[in-house]
Amino acid sequence: MKLKLSWIKLAPPQILVLGFAGIILIGALLLSLPIANTTGEPLPFIDALFTATSATCVTGLVVVDTGTFFSLFGQIVIIVLIQVGGLGFMTMATLFSLMLKRKISLRDRLLLQEAMNQNTMEGIVRLIRKVLLFTFVIEGIGAVLLSIRWAFDMPFGKALYFGVFHAVSMFNNAGFDLFGGYRSLTGYVYDPLVNFVVMFLIVSGGIGFIVLSDIVDFRIKRRLSLHSKVVLSMTAFLIIFGTIIIFIFEYSNQRTLGSLNGGGKFLGALFQSVTTRTAGANTLVIGDMRQASHFFMVILMFIGASPGSTGGGIKTTTFTIMIGAVISMLRGRDDIVMFRYRLAQERIFKALTITLLSLLLIIGVVMVLSSTEDASFLMILYETTSAFGTVGLSMGLTTELSVIGKLLICLTMFSGRLGLITLAYALGPKKGKQLFRHPEGKIIIG
Repeated sequence: MKLKLSWIKLAPPQILVLGFAGIILIGALLLSLPIANTTGEPLPFIDALFTATSATCVTGLVVVDTGTFFSLFGQIVIIVLIQVGGLGFMTMATLFSLMLKRKISLRDRLLLQEAMNQNTMEGIVRLIRKVLLFTFVIEGIGAVLLSIRWAFDMPFGKALYFGVFHAVSMFNNAGFDLFGGYRSLTGYVYDPLVNFVVMFLIVSGGIGFIVLSDIVDFRIKRRLSLHSKVVLSMTAFLIIFGTIIIFIFEYSNQRTLGSLNGGGKFLGALFQSVTTRTAGANTLVIGDMRQASHFFMVILMFIGASPGSTGGGIKTTTFTIMIGAVISMLRGRDDIVMFRYRLAQERIFKALTITLLSLLLIIGVVMVLSSTEDASFLMILYETTSAFGTVGLSMGLTTELSVIGKLLICLTMFSGRLGLITLAYALGPKKGKQLFRHPEGKIIIG
């Protein structure tokens, strides 16, 4: 008699949520072991849970210093969680299935479709193969270049380890670093090689695997999909616009860009513009930046990376659709048209839903944290948005969070990584198609 497993009846969103939660729990248990840190004492479970959530959700917010507190074992656990969390546990499971030459079942394909945010299962296994290839090639290139650079500053073995760790961390937009003292990459603000290699890793992981596949296939197809055009154009705009705004706001700030020369000013502004879009590394001290810059960075963190990527936020495509809807309304047009393509109404409703749910989540968490934490409103808003966008930048609040604050930020990171739509479907799977329509009514707006 065959044993029927109840979890088999779960919907794909529910399996994804439970899968990520399971990985986080395993990571928390491993990080709480005495062998995982340099003190030899067990890490409090709430701190282990926070670190595991931050790593699996590729965020980078930390309550203890990764480079000095965790042992080699703990750091390896963190980087494995980052890789699994960045690619998704279903992608990793598919990797092992392919290595063992096992057939990918229909149910696995449905899960992969949900995990990769695709509209169809067609070509999903081929896409996963590309995802794995792109990941290991790009991370490998980044690891080699960073290792060569850091070999001038430290023993080669350590430089190689640092190169691999930071290549994986940055490609997955995690922001974890090993330099100690919560310094991140502030010691390399003038270094063009470190800056551009890390930015390349961040952008490559942030534009999404669909776009990477389109770019690689461009020499054959000689065209890009609408999705890739929107992602690449909006990504370029946000990076350039963000660089200009940060450069202007921080130009005379002697604690940040004001103390740097011309090249350092440009690299500092450019790096912070790139990393704010869900990466979490920084070459300027975030807490020393002006309030105007902090608030502008909150907006960039809220937008985040692109669909099917290792980043979070509402995504560049959602933001583009919302802007397109405003422009179409102001011009009196019924359709949103991008690159000569009309967007379906269902896409517009989804973008609106994601944006509104995200705003409500951030507002709710900020309101609660304002009651539980002894910090300014802007600092709490910055921390919450950083957690939701899986960015990892902090003005210094993370290490001071209360137990309630840590749990709320964990929940926010989890929601930001999986997506609020996925969570909503997991809590209450969508029903069948509605077979009737109500009569049309009119409401006065504006």
